[in-house]
Amino acid sequence: MRLLLVEDTLDVAEAVIIRLERSGIACDLARTVEEARGYLEAQPYDVIVLDINLPDGLGTDLLRDMRAKGDRTPVMMLTAQFSVDDRVSTLNLGADDYLVKPFDQRELEARVRALYRREQGDKGNEITLGTLTFNPTAKVLRKEGVPVTLTRREFSLLELLIRNRGSVMSKDRLYEGLFSFNDAEVGLNAIELYIGRLRKKLAGSKVHIETLRGLGYKLDVDA
Repeated sequence: MRLLLVEDTLDVAEAVIIRLERSGIACDLARTVEEARGYLEAQPYDVIVLDINLPDGLGTDLLRDMRAKGDRTPVMMLTAQFSVDDRVSTLNLGADDYLVKPFDQRELEARVRALYRREQGDKGNEITLGTLTFNPTAKVLRKEGVPVTLTRREFSLLELLIRNRGSVMSKDRLYEGLFSFNDAEVGLNAIELYIGRLRKKLAGSKVHIETLRGLGYKLDVDA
């Protein structure tokens, strides 16, 4: 999952990013409305966490513009003050959720993941493929009932492939889902490394990752 955090209070932003990246979510940070627009023009996101009061304008204006353009990316609004009228107004503009500062980082992560699951259209907690059982909420993978140890990026990569199973995922798209702009020193070849690691851990599960040369990768399940 790749998330854009639009927040100008640095200590809040850093705490959010540390929490989310430890759980395998790639985060980019914009501290103004204009920076956020630049990120959105360059990169699609799975979820946006958007502060209302920003140095150069209101997050609600950015939200309004996104929805007017048909951008349906899930958006969670953040604010220090949120009256009932503010909540109704924000939801009417197209926000998917809101959280009032100060908030618990665990609640933020849980809500972000809920928005992501809802957007993906997969409501179930567990997905069974071959002899694998994958639980994105509990962050657990089992093969024939036995837990499989994955790093956070291996788990995120597997989640991307499972969510898009049967479809070809380009190396660029997988890279976008795993790494933030701050990881610019990590090259595209890192995807091949993580794919290789995953293949070893999925061996014998009837689930395999196919390489389509020049196109990308596809996760399939043997009949």
